[in-house]
Amino acid sequence: MSQGSFRRVAWATLVVTLGVILWGAFVRATGAGAGCGSHWPTCNGDVIPRAPSVKTLIEFTHRLTSGIAFLLTLLQLVWAFRAFPRRHAVRFGAVASMFFMVTEAAVGAGIVLFERVAGDTSIARGYWMSAHLINTFLLVAAMTLTVLWASGGPLPRRSSGTPTYVLGGGLLGVVAVGVTGAIAALGDTLFPAKTLSEGLAADVSQAAHVFVQLRVYHPIVASVVAAYLLFATGFVTSQRPALLKPARLVSALVIVQIGAGFLNLFLLAPVAMQLVHLLLADLVWMALVVLTAWSLADAPEAASSEPTGSSAALPWSRLTDEFTRPKETPPR
Repeated sequence: MSQGSFRRVAWATLVVTLGVILWGAFVRATGAGAGCGSHWPTCNGDVIPRAPSVKTLIEFTHRLTSGIAFLLTLLQLVWAFRAFPRRHAVRFGAVASMFFMVTEAAVGAGIVLFERVAGDTSIARGYWMSAHLINTFLLVAAMTLTVLWASGGPLPRRSSGTPTYVLGGGLLGVVAVGVTGAIAALGDTLFPAKTLSEGLAADVSQAAHVFVQLRVYHPIVASVVAAYLLFATGFVTSQRPALLKPARLVSALVIVQIGAGFLNLFLLAPVAMQLVHLLLADLVWMALVVLTAWSLADAPEAASSEPTGSSAALPWSRLTDEFTRPKETPPR
């Protein structure tokens, strides 16, 4: 079990998990969440559904792919403990990935068993969706960091400068955007508008369902957080020029996501556009997690050259001198 092979497994786990997340959004957008009834982990009481409807096939496919992602995460955990030494950051990332995969399955099971699916318009469904979104972000972050650390990326450390705190605020902002976006998507699914003007009128109507009324907050929160992220990436690069490339990636993805958000609004949130919007949100989150991780190191170039063997082992109280001592910026 080599570290090089582990990286391929970690990448596969991350990619498959992203696919499962997108398919889960497709399940919600098509109203197929009740395709297996209120049964879990069986589907309508059967291990393999008999004479399934289209919605049952959609939901059952989601469960199958979720199971594959779960097994890959378990394989990643076992492999990490075989390929990397004690207290290595990769082990921590693999454990965190497994933990959030288990909680992801638990939240998903709760949504099904409590019937917070399909046409359910209860306020409780909004809380379940929000919890699901937050857990998904944490899962993707853990998997992203596992790939990063297995590829020789910067190891975490206790001390951090102002850029890291600024980026930390951005991470919290993206989570807030994700939660409001999940509620907005739920409102679009349960109460679709026929025209843009009809949708905008419903957003400000006191008679509209709370999920519809809350839709208006998503573009507001998203705009504020997008502006903050553009500021944050500019500030970080001014403080640490070595972070220019990952910061530019975050900025570019934020700008593309803004455009996708407006397009999603004007097209009245078609299913395909919702999936694109969600994928971009995940990519923004992943890029920001990576940038924040790099901000914990003194220079990406120096950190990326650190071997992934025993010298990269992670005692949380003290890291290797390579990452704790400040580095001087080479003269131009």
